Amino acid sequence: MSHVILIALAPIFFVMALGFVAGRVRAIENHHVDELNALVMNFALPASLFVATASAPRSEMIAQGPLFAILGTVMLLLYPMWYLFQRQFSRTSKAEAALQALTVAFPNLAGVGLPIVSAIVGPMKTVPVAVALAAGSILVSPLTLLLLELSGGKEQADVDSSTVRVCRALRHALTKPVVLAPVLGILLSLSGLGLGTVAGASLMLIGQAAAGVALFLTGLILSAQSFRFDWKVVGATGTADVIRPLLAAAVVHVLPVPSEIASVSILLAAVPSGFFGILFAENYRVRSLEVGSMVIASTVFSIATLTITIAILYPQ
Repeated sequence: MSHVILIALAPIFFVMALGFVAGRVRAIENHHVDELNALVMNFALPASLFVATASAPRSEMIAQGPLFAILGTVMLLLYPMWYLFQRQFSRTSKAEAALQALTVAFPNLAGVGLPIVSAIVGPMKTVPVAVALAAGSILVSPLTLLLLELSGGKEQADVDSSTVRVCRALRHALTKPVVLAPVLGILLSLSGLGLGTVAGASLMLIGQAAAGVALFLTGLILSAQSFRFDWKVVGATGTADVIRPLLAAAVVHVLPVPSEIASVSILLAAVPSGFFGILFAENYRVRSLEVGSMVIASTVFSIATLTITIAILYPQ
């Protein structure tokens, strides 16, 4: 199992390190990465999410409904918990707290979850990863985007009413490609129409670049920051790598779900923190040292926590 986890995590560290070195030696500018960020968040990642969900058979998509509910519940419990804690006790800004909450609640399903599930469950059992990604993209990503939208534009805030600001921010958040793509993909899958071979192949070509480019971009952004190891990073790492899978196990214990769905849900909940918070921070010009440090610390610590989780769930 340790070998399987190493095979899944080693490429993550390698690609992130590649981006980090590229930024440090100035092979690529690491302070102005808007174009790369737009490539990932507006094109590659939405295409990947759309193909993964739209190409799933209708029956299989329906069968993954419990997994969507389980991971969605876990994310929606952790997100406000971390956000409110940071706002009340650390006096963290609204934007920073939202990014940290997203990082803690939303696992790195594209970079780590997919290879782990492929190695443990089988290469043909990747629909749960797509559904889990869709859950995060539909539920907690729009919430983060909404808070980021509301945290900016102070000059306009003096003119517009709070209701107008919320409606405008909500519209901007819900129309982002990374939010719309999985919604449309799930609807297409449930309709039974199918994506089509040509359309699927065309979108997959750009979608396949999503995880790699996103990890490279994460390393590139981190190269312009310093690693911070404080109580926030320790708390976020423990919450993401320990509390999140335990919370998923508690939800599974309450809900009557098939054992296979229960095991995959807990396994995906144990995946380390993802890179959405870093990319959203770059897109909204929010400087956050903690978010990048949380991703690094969570990924390193997950070597131990994932090993334990897999040994318990899949002892064979």
